[in-house]
Amino acid sequence: MTAPFGVLDLAPELEHFTVDTAAGPLTAFRVRPQGPSRGVALLVPGFTGSKEDFRLLLPLIAAHGWEVVSYSQRGQADSAAPAGIENYRLDDFAADAVTVAHEIGRGGPVHLAGHSLGGLVARAALLRSPALFTDLTMLCSGPGGRAGAHEAEAELVADHGTLAVWALDHPAGSPLTADDEFVRDRLIASSVDNILGGIRILQSTPDSTADVRATRVPTLIAHGDTDDAWPIPAQKLMAEQLGAQYRVIPNAGHLPNLDNPGFTAALLDEFWASTS
Repeated sequence: MTAPFGVLDLAPELEHFTVDTAAGPLTAFRVRPQGPSRGVALLVPGFTGSKEDFRLLLPLIAAHGWEVVSYSQRGQADSAAPAGIENYRLDDFAADAVTVAHEIGRGGPVHLAGHSLGGLVARAALLRSPALFTDLTMLCSGPGGRAGAHEAEAELVADHGTLAVWALDHPAGSPLTADDEFVRDRLIASSVDNILGGIRILQSTPDSTADVRATRVPTLIAHGDTDDAWPIPAQKLMAEQLGAQYRVIPNAGHLPNLDNPGFTAALLDEFWASTS
């Protein structure tokens, strides 16, 4: 068991633990169903995120009968943060996801979902080890990188540290909610190399849609109805090219796991039930 990170009020069902990886120990949450498990699922957070992004979603998924885990990727929040941007390539993040999936799956297949940048990581993990995963969900994610994405943020972080981007929207002395304080503290704890490495991935990752389709692993593409981080037409086209299920989550933006966790949990339950 590990201690909770930050100031958030967390559900008591959240079990804190760590997984040893090539990067070092990565912190994780697990929620187990009250009755027999219908399977194991792994959720991968996105850019500047952490396991806490799924704090509302995990108990709702477990209520449907799934054992579900989220983790903070290398360099995020209280996970291990190896020094050097060369340790934050897409392959490095994907290798960590495979390691975590092996650990939590205990030799069995795992349902895999990734949010935003975590969707690119999940996709790369699937391509590394397709037999390990029952299916793939890309949540508010896209087919590949976009040149110039987050370029201004990269310059700010390189020059002034991880907190610089957060400070743009939170002038000194402005009132802060508990969520604001958590995001601030998470950015302070996160690695500059993680942020810069993530930006490189978001800018330069090639489109591997054809490779994912070739695995024949069932895939779901889903996003909030007002997602403004990844172009919605690109997500819909990716679903068509994959032959994937495609769903729009109502009353949600780029973070449906926080904006509408009940609908998101039911959507994942429906998809995983169809592939199990």
